[in-house]
Amino acid sequence: MNMKYYFPFGEPVHPLVQEDRSPKKVFVLGVYASAVHARWKKDGKVVCPALAVASEPRIFWDGNPQEASEIIGRIHIPEELGTLEPAGSHLNGPSAKVLDDHILAPLGWVREDAWLCDLLPETRLNPGQLRVIEKEYNPKISQYGLNAVTVPKRPTLFCGKSRSEEIVSELEESQAKLLILLGDIPIRQFINRVADVKFKTLQEYVDLHGYGKCSPVVIHGKEYRLLPLAHPRQIGALGAHSEKWYRLHEEWENNL
Repeated sequence: MNMKYYFPFGEPVHPLVQEDRSPKKVFVLGVYASAVHARWKKDGKVVCPALAVASEPRIFWDGNPQEASEIIGRIHIPEELGTLEPAGSHLNGPSAKVLDDHILAPLGWVREDAWLCDLLPETRLNPGQLRVIEKEYNPKISQYGLNAVTVPKRPTLFCGKSRSEEIVSELEESQAKLLILLGDIPIRQFINRVADVKFKTLQEYVDLHGYGKCSPVVIHGKEYRLLPLAHPRQIGALGAHSEKWYRLHEEWENNL
């Protein structure tokens, strides 16, 4: 994360971390930071409905339309290549809306009660983003003097040993006693590194304790309540998702 990476049309990638460092009630650990997405149009046709063009203004950004317009409005795109405008409202900040409405709110909390963290605090490009960049953006780099896109592709390893220790330090700084993990990856790549637990997936946790049930966990000699939940993509039925996890979480919300 020492090297500077750049999005299409020149915005630099920057890490997203918790800004309000006051004591919190809950620590939420996700996977990796998202991005601000723009609709790229040319000659009245959509080149890409949701192109990642900038880092979000803050961790778990809610996709505020005015902020999206301001961020995208600052990006220069050659006139011959068309225009950028905010992507559909469901394409910016959907995970944050799920976090607020379907995780924190059912527990009786608001965003200000939570310390937010990702295994990887920078955005990465998924296969769909890579395809559109290779097809529509890269062939135009030389002709229009565009920057090369250097944002790395989505990795399989988001969190190694040193990053795990950084997250533990944040957890301790937060003073939160409840740790929420979002999906399988924080279970495999974080909690299995820093604590002695008997599960490696959300399903294995559910088999032991039930969905949405807390269990005690000791991390670096300190005890916390652990609450692994499905990833926001599953909880909010965002695109391709598991109907099983969607229904389990819905049932959890209704029974709280």
